[in-house]
Amino acid sequence: MNRDSNIYTIVYAAVMVVLVAVILAFTSQSLRETQKKNEDIDKMMQMLRSVRVIVDATEAETTYNQLIKESFLVNKAGEKLEGDAFGTDVAKAFAKDGALPVFVATIDGEKKYILSMRGAGLWGPVWGFISLDKNKDTVYGADFSHQGETPGLGAEISQPFFSKEFYGKNVFNAEGVFKSIAVVKPGKGVEGQAYVDGISGGTITCQGVDRMLYNSLDRYVNFLKSNN
Repeated sequence: MNRDSNIYTIVYAAVMVVLVAVILAFTSQSLRETQKKNEDIDKMMQMLRSVRVIVDATEAETTYNQLIKESFLVNKAGEKLEGDAFGTDVAKAFAKDGALPVFVATIDGEKKYILSMRGAGLWGPVWGFISLDKNKDTVYGADFSHQGETPGLGAEISQPFFSKEFYGKNVFNAEGVFKSIAVVKPGKGVEGQAYVDGISGGTITCQGVDRMLYNSLDRYVNFLKSNN
Protein backbone atom coordinates (compact mmCIF):
# COMPACT_ATOMS: atom_id res chain seq x y z
CA MET A 1 0.00 0.00 0.00
CA ASN A 2 1.25 3.44 -0.87
CA ARG A 3 2.26 5.11 2.38
CA ASP A 4 1.64 8.52 0.90
CA SER A 5 -1.97 7.77 0.03
CA ASN A 6 -5.00 8.95 1.98
CA ILE A 7 -6.22 5.37 2.36
CA TYR A 8 -2.99 4.36 4.08
CA THR A 9 -3.29 7.31 6.48
CA ILE A 10 -6.91 6.44 7.34
CA VAL A 11 -6.17 2.74 7.84
CA TYR A 12 -3.09 3.51 9.94
CA ALA A 13 -5.03 5.94 12.14
CA ALA A 14 -7.86 3.45 12.58
CA VAL A 15 -5.49 0.66 13.58
CA MET A 16 -3.74 2.93 16.09
CA VAL A 17 -7.05 4.02 17.63
CA VAL A 18 -8.17 0.42 18.06
CA LEU A 19 -4.78 -0.60 19.47
CA VAL A 20 -4.73 2.23 22.01
CA ALA A 21 -8.33 1.47 23.00
CA VAL A 22 -7.45 -2.19 23.59
CA ILE A 23 -4.42 -1.25 25.69
CA LEU A 24 -6.43 1.22 27.78
CA ALA A 25 -9.22 -1.30 28.32
CA PHE A 26 -6.75 -3.98 29.37
CA THR A 27 -4.97 -1.58 31.75
CA SER A 28 -8.25 -0.45 33.29
CA GLN A 29 -9.40 -4.04 33.77
CA SER A 30 -6.06 -5.01 35.28
CA LEU A 31 -6.15 -2.15 37.80
CA ARG A 32 -9.83 -2.43 38.72
CA GLU A 33 -9.28 -4.99 41.46
CA THR A 34 -6.51 -2.88 43.01
CA GLN A 35 -8.62 0.28 42.80
CA LYS A 36 -11.58 -1.47 44.42
CA LYS A 37 -9.32 -2.78 47.19
CA ASN A 38 -7.98 0.70 47.88
CA GLU A 39 -11.52 2.13 47.99
CA ASP A 40 -12.56 -0.57 50.45
CA ILE A 41 -9.54 0.10 52.68
CA ASP A 42 -10.31 3.83 52.71
CA LYS A 43 -13.92 3.09 53.65
CA MET A 44 -12.80 0.81 56.48
CA MET A 45 -10.49 3.54 57.79
CA GLN A 46 -13.36 6.04 57.76
CA MET A 47 -15.62 3.68 59.70
CA LEU A 48 -12.88 2.95 62.21
CA ARG A 49 -12.27 6.67 62.73
CA SER A 50 -15.99 7.01 63.51
CA VAL A 51 -15.41 4.75 66.53
CA ARG A 52 -12.24 6.62 67.49
CA VAL A 53 -9.85 4.01 66.12
CA ILE A 54 -7.03 5.45 64.01
CA VAL A 55 -5.01 3.06 61.84
CA ASP A 56 -3.03 3.28 58.63
CA ALA A 57 -3.86 1.48 55.41
CA THR A 58 -1.72 -1.55 56.26
CA GLU A 59 -3.69 -2.20 59.47
CA ALA A 60 -7.18 -1.22 58.32
CA GLU A 61 -8.56 -4.55 57.11
CA THR A 62 -7.28 -6.57 60.07
CA THR A 63 -8.52 -4.03 62.61
CA TYR A 64 -11.88 -3.70 60.84
CA ASN A 65 -12.41 -7.48 60.91
CA GLN A 66 -11.48 -7.59 64.60
CA LEU A 67 -13.83 -4.81 65.70
CA ILE A 68 -16.71 -4.86 63.21
CA LYS A 69 -18.12 -8.37 62.95
CA GLU A 70 -21.79 -7.58 62.41
CA SER A 71 -23.50 -5.58 59.68
CA PHE A 72 -26.94 -5.48 58.09
CA LEU A 73 -29.38 -3.30 56.18
CA VAL A 74 -32.39 -1.51 57.64
CA ASN A 75 -35.38 0.01 55.89
CA LYS A 76 -37.11 3.23 56.94
CA ALA A 77 -39.47 1.25 59.18
CA GLY A 78 -36.43 0.12 61.18
CA GLU A 79 -36.63 -3.50 60.06
CA LYS A 80 -33.47 -5.51 59.45
CA LEU A 81 -33.02 -6.81 55.90
CA GLU A 82 -30.72 -9.29 54.22
CA GLY A 83 -28.08 -7.78 51.98
CA ASP A 84 -24.52 -6.60 51.54
CA ALA A 85 -24.14 -3.70 53.97
CA PHE A 86 -20.53 -2.94 53.06
CA GLY A 87 -21.16 -3.03 49.31
CA THR A 88 -24.34 -0.93 49.39
CA ASP A 89 -24.25 2.19 47.21
CA VAL A 90 -25.29 4.64 49.91
CA ALA A 91 -25.78 7.55 47.51
CA LYS A 92 -28.32 5.55 45.50
CA ALA A 93 -29.96 4.18 48.65
CA PHE A 94 -30.57 7.68 49.98
CA ALA A 95 -31.77 8.94 46.60
CA LYS A 96 -34.22 6.07 46.13
CA ASP A 97 -35.35 5.78 49.77
CA GLY A 98 -33.75 2.34 49.88
CA ALA A 99 -32.33 0.25 52.71
CA LEU A 100 -29.30 1.67 54.49
CA PRO A 101 -26.34 -0.08 56.12
CA VAL A 102 -25.66 -0.46 59.83
CA PHE A 103 -22.31 -1.70 61.15
CA VAL A 104 -21.86 -2.91 64.72
CA ALA A 105 -18.46 -2.43 66.30
CA THR A 106 -17.41 -3.78 69.68
CA ILE A 107 -15.24 -1.25 71.49
CA ASP A 108 -14.04 -2.00 75.04
CA GLY A 109 -16.71 -4.69 75.31
CA GLU A 110 -19.62 -2.45 74.29
CA LYS A 111 -21.55 -2.23 71.03
CA LYS A 112 -21.34 0.90 68.90
CA TYR A 113 -23.71 1.33 65.96
CA ILE A 114 -22.14 2.92 62.87
CA LEU A 115 -24.52 4.68 60.49
CA SER A 116 -23.85 6.09 57.03
CA MET A 117 -24.43 9.73 56.08
CA ARG A 118 -24.64 11.42 52.70
CA GLY A 119 -25.31 15.03 51.66
CA ALA A 120 -24.12 18.01 49.63
CA GLY A 121 -21.61 20.71 50.51
CA LEU A 122 -20.62 23.87 48.65
CA TRP A 123 -18.79 22.26 45.71
CA GLY A 124 -19.86 18.65 45.78
CA PRO A 125 -20.95 15.70 47.90
CA VAL A 126 -20.12 15.34 51.58
CA TRP A 127 -20.45 12.07 53.44
CA GLY A 128 -19.38 10.28 56.56
CA PHE A 129 -20.09 7.85 59.33
CA ILE A 130 -21.44 8.49 62.81
CA SER A 131 -21.41 5.99 65.65
CA LEU A 132 -23.89 5.80 68.51
CA ASP A 133 -23.58 4.10 71.87
CA LYS A 134 -25.26 0.84 72.86
CA ASN A 135 -28.52 2.70 73.59
CA LYS A 136 -28.50 4.17 70.06
CA ASP A 137 -29.16 7.72 71.26
CA THR A 138 -25.78 9.29 72.07
CA VAL A 139 -22.91 9.94 69.65
CA TYR A 140 -19.75 7.98 70.37
CA GLY A 141 -17.75 9.20 67.38
CA ALA A 142 -17.95 10.61 63.86
CA ASP A 143 -15.96 11.03 60.67
CA PHE A 144 -16.68 13.39 57.78
CA SER A 145 -15.34 13.44 54.21
CA HIS A 146 -15.84 15.61 51.15
CA GLN A 147 -15.09 15.65 47.44
CA GLY A 148 -13.99 19.22 46.85
CA GLU A 149 -14.71 21.68 49.65
CA THR A 150 -12.48 24.74 49.98
CA PRO A 151 -9.10 24.02 51.64
CA GLY A 152 -8.74 25.79 54.97
CA LEU A 153 -12.47 26.50 55.12
CA GLY A 154 -15.20 23.93 54.40
CA ALA A 155 -12.62 21.19 53.91
CA GLU A 156 -11.89 21.40 57.64
CA ILE A 157 -14.92 19.19 58.31
CA SER A 158 -12.60 16.24 57.70
CA GLN A 159 -10.30 17.26 60.55
CA PRO A 160 -10.41 15.47 63.94
CA PHE A 161 -11.15 18.66 65.88
CA PHE A 162 -14.50 18.98 64.10
CA SER A 163 -15.48 15.33 64.55
CA LYS A 164 -14.64 15.46 68.26
CA GLU A 165 -17.28 18.14 68.81
CA PHE A 166 -19.95 15.50 68.28
CA TYR A 167 -18.79 13.18 71.07
CA GLY A 168 -21.51 12.74 73.69
CA LYS A 169 -24.19 14.69 71.79
CA ASN A 170 -27.75 13.31 71.93
CA VAL A 171 -29.80 12.85 68.78
CA PHE A 172 -33.08 12.80 70.72
CA ASN A 173 -34.31 15.48 73.14
CA ALA A 174 -35.38 14.87 76.75
CA GLU A 175 -38.86 13.84 75.57
CA GLY A 176 -37.43 11.24 73.21
CA VAL A 177 -38.17 13.27 70.06
CA PHE A 178 -35.60 13.05 67.25
CA LYS A 179 -33.78 16.39 66.85
CA SER A 180 -30.48 15.45 65.18
CA ILE A 181 -27.42 17.61 65.97
CA ALA A 182 -27.29 21.16 64.64
CA VAL A 183 -24.15 22.70 63.15
CA VAL A 184 -24.24 26.40 64.01
CA LYS A 185 -22.09 29.49 63.55
CA PRO A 186 -19.35 29.64 66.19
CA GLY A 187 -20.64 31.35 69.32
CA LYS A 188 -24.28 30.75 68.44
CA GLY A 189 -26.65 28.17 69.88
CA VAL A 190 -30.00 26.53 69.28
CA GLU A 191 -32.86 25.91 71.69
CA GLY A 192 -33.89 22.38 72.61
CA GLN A 193 -31.34 20.60 70.46
CA ALA A 194 -27.74 19.41 70.74
CA TYR A 195 -25.39 21.47 68.59
CA VAL A 196 -21.74 21.95 67.63
CA ASP A 197 -19.78 24.93 66.30
CA GLY A 198 -19.34 25.06 62.56
CA ILE A 199 -16.18 26.04 60.69
CA SER A 200 -15.44 29.77 60.48
CA GLY A 201 -15.59 30.76 56.82
CA GLY A 202 -17.17 27.44 55.85
CA THR A 203 -20.80 28.43 56.35
CA ILE A 204 -22.31 26.75 53.28
CA THR A 205 -20.38 23.53 53.81
CA CYS A 206 -21.50 23.43 57.45
CA GLN A 207 -25.09 24.06 56.41
CA GLY A 208 -24.71 21.04 54.14
CA VAL A 209 -23.36 18.96 57.02
CA ASP A 210 -26.26 20.12 59.20
CA ARG A 211 -28.78 18.99 56.58
CA MET A 212 -26.86 15.77 56.00
CA LEU A 213 -26.99 14.90 59.69
CA TYR A 214 -30.71 15.51 59.94
CA ASN A 215 -31.70 13.82 56.67
CA SER A 216 -29.44 10.82 57.20
CA LEU A 217 -30.26 10.15 60.84
CA ASP A 218 -33.95 10.70 60.17
CA ARG A 219 -33.85 7.67 57.88
CA TYR A 220 -32.57 5.57 60.79
CA VAL A 221 -34.92 6.89 63.49
CA ASN A 222 -37.23 3.87 63.63
CA PHE A 223 -34.24 1.55 63.87
CA LEU A 224 -32.76 3.69 66.64
CA LYS A 225 -36.01 3.52 68.59
CA SER A 226 -36.39 -0.22 68.07
CA ASN A 227 -34.91 -3.15 69.95
CA ASN A 228 -33.36 -4.56 66.76
